[in-house]
Amino acid sequence: MTTTLITGANKGLGYETARRLLAAGHTVYLGCRDAERGRRAAEELGARLVLLDVTDDASVAAAARAVEADGGLDVLVNNAGIEARTGDNAVVGAADVTGELMRRVFDTNVFGPVRVLHAFLPLLLRSASPVVVNISSGLASLTRVSEPGTPTHAYPGVAYPASKAAVNMVTVQYAKAFPALRINAVEPGYTATDLNGNTGVQSVAEGAEIIVRMAQLGPDGPTGGYFDIHGRLPW
Repeated sequence: MTTTLITGANKGLGYETARRLLAAGHTVYLGCRDAERGRRAAEELGARLVLLDVTDDASVAAAARAVEADGGLDVLVNNAGIEARTGDNAVVGAADVTGELMRRVFDTNVFGPVRVLHAFLPLLLRSASPVVVNISSGLASLTRVSEPGTPTHAYPGVAYPASKAAVNMVTVQYAKAFPALRINAVEPGYTATDLNGNTGVQSVAEGAEIIVRMAQLGPDGPTGGYFDIHGRLPW
C-alpha cells in the first residue's frame, strides 16, 4: 500500500489529487491547517486528516510524528501555496510589491516545502519507492516569462513567479542530494481555484492530471525535472 501526504488538501487541486490517488489505491493524508475544513474533506473523500500548517515548524514536526506513528510515508505532494492579490482580486504588480509581501508568499510557497521535506525526509528515505511532487507553475519558467506575446510574459506579479522559480531550484538541489527519491516540479496549468480567485481557464480535474501522474512514478522515473502534462518545460 502506497501512503501519500498532500499539503493544502482540503480544496482545489489538493482535494482533487487526493480523490484521484485514493481511487488508485493510495492511503492519503490530507495535510490541512484548518481542523474543521480538513475533517469535512477527509470524511467526504475517505482520507486521513493530519493537521499541518506549512508555515509553522512545530506543526510540521507534529504532523511528521503522527504519520510516522501510523507507519510511514511513500509520496509527498507539496501543494499548499498562495498568490499575491489585492482585495479586488488584482495581481500585485512590481510597482506595489513589498518585502513583507514577498516574505509572506515565500514563507508558504518556498520555506513551506523545505520545512515539510526536512521533517518527512527520514520517512521517505525508508520507503522502497519514495516520490516528491512539488507544485510549481508555468510562471516559474524564466524562458517563458521572457517571451513577449505570451500569457506568462504578460503576468505582472513578482512574488508568485519568484517563489515558484525558487521551488524549481529546491527541486533540482534535493534531487541531486537524494538520488533515491523521484522528486520533480510540476506545472498544473492555469486552473480555476481559490488561489487565483477562480479565474483559471481549466478545471481541477485537468490541473490535477500531471500531479497524479508524477505522484505515481516508479523507481525508474525521472527526477530533478520540471513538467507539465505535455512533457518537460524549459527552465
